[in-house]
Amino acid sequence: MNFFDNVGVMAIGTRLRMLSEKMSEDAARIYEMYEVDLKPKWFPVFYVLSQSKEKSITAIANEIGHSHPSVSKIVREMVREGILSEKKDTADGRKNNVILTTKGKKIADQILEQYRDVAHAVQAMLDQSRHNMWQAIEEFEFLLEQKSLLERVKEEKKQREAEKVQIVSFDPKYQAFFKRINEEWINAYFVMEETDRTSLENPKEYILDKGGDILVAVYEGEPVGVCALIKMDDPEYDYELAKMAVSPKAKGKGIGWLLGKAIEDRARVLGAKKIYLESNTILKPAINLYQKLGFKKVIGHTTPYKRCNIQMELELKP
Repeated sequence: MNFFDNVGVMAIGTRLRMLSEKMSEDAARIYEMYEVDLKPKWFPVFYVLSQSKEKSITAIANEIGHSHPSVSKIVREMVREGILSEKKDTADGRKNNVILTTKGKKIADQILEQYRDVAHAVQAMLDQSRHNMWQAIEEFEFLLEQKSLLERVKEEKKQREAEKVQIVSFDPKYQAFFKRINEEWINAYFVMEETDRTSLENPKEYILDKGGDILVAVYEGEPVGVCALIKMDDPEYDYELAKMAVSPKAKGKGIGWLLGKAIEDRARVLGAKKIYLESNTILKPAINLYQKLGFKKVIGHTTPYKRCNIQMELELKP
């Protein structure tokens, strides 16, 4: 069975690498056939310099999309072969520019027929193909620039793991977890305040019995996150999003997002029009999450917490 048929698209990197190696082998033989003293890996640097009088290594690296160390290494190899030389920049004596030597210029003249034949051969292959690989590569590169493969795989991982998360209503069996996980993050960054102790030690009396709610994220049967919706006595806001905390071992699974969206839905069911929250800008991941959920910064509200330095609100759409 063909390996790639069996593995599928996840082996695209391996397949492209093998294709690149095969093309490089042919390219080396083509240079030999035309008696051109170049190595395939030198071609981008050589071509750029053949189209200009001189360039810095940084300019070459930017133009061909290679790293500065990679281009610097290639330039050193080509200098040793007498194809390139370095000279001081006339405008900035601290900087060296790279130019073709007499040997390099001779190769640039000699290689023109090779350019023509290779271009025609490749175009003929593309014309015979059902899919134009050159255009497909351009499109694939564009998509990777928009979002890397690493970022895309992270999203898939988060989505897959999120499917294992259940958001459930508060139960007395979760009270110890609710208290512990909130105490952990508060003590990690700040100090416990009286309002914290009241709500964490008596969630039923302080939150649930007053018309609020507490949701718990359960991952593979274990509680890993919590978030509370506290009824407010305020003419502008119906509820406050508070006491959101996620276990460090469950980070990266999108649990904060799931809890936030579930709290939004619960607030709508309870007839809320706006949700309010208080936080601190030192908690950057939390602030980023609130912004993604649609919360916007507001000012001018009193707070019982010393640690609060940012207040936010979310208008709930029907």
